[in-house]
Amino acid sequence: MQTLIDIDREILAFFNGSASLFVDNLAVVLTSGLTWIPLYISLLYIVIKNNETMKQIMLVIGCVFLCIVLSDGVADFIVKPLVGRLRPSNDPLVMCTVDVVNGMRSAQYSFFSAHASNTFCIAMFFSLLVRKKSFVVSMVTWSLVNCWTRMYLGLHYPSDIIVGLLWGGIVGSVVYLIYIKSYLRMYPDFNYISSQYTSTGYNRIDVDAVLLVLTLTLLYAIMRALFF
Repeated sequence: MQTLIDIDREILAFFNGSASLFVDNLAVVLTSGLTWIPLYISLLYIVIKNNETMKQIMLVIGCVFLCIVLSDGVADFIVKPLVGRLRPSNDPLVMCTVDVVNGMRSAQYSFFSAHASNTFCIAMFFSLLVRKKSFVVSMVTWSLVNCWTRMYLGLHYPSDIIVGLLWGGIVGSVVYLIYIKSYLRMYPDFNYISSQYTSTGYNRIDVDAVLLVLTLTLLYAIMRALFF
């Protein structure tokens, strides 16, 4: 166990902090949930645009809500209080060696990362929902970037991130199974074969719009980090 803890700390030391003020600022911007509001709006847009009835739209929205409840709820209200592991920036054993940016020392516990879990469950659910390769790669990358910021800022150990990703993946997959079973009960003739749409019926142009929003958001984060 001590060996695993030591490895955890060594990996954290690799990812935590740098001598670059720009990277410090970039990590702060990227870790903020407010930064990604345009992405969330664009995801809502493709759901509304590519579903014909309010029942279909509400089914997707309800499943996304369920993802967050299971992901964030289990992390913040069950596991963190039970485990009680301090964040690296607050842990007396390592806090003096952890690079803290702008005094960011959250009072909540560390294990496991709700950021990792929440972003990855959303990435997993929408990847299964949309089924377009470039979209899947982009959403997974988005989640991993969020994970990197948590280690860079000294707010989570690598093991917190790994478990968060595992739990997020499980939640996203299970909720998608609930979604598809519910959908097929309502619409048993579900079938899309067209170069204009993905295999699950999402217009490729609309999906590309989400990727554009994600790209522009990253450019915004870079510009803001430059002039923080």
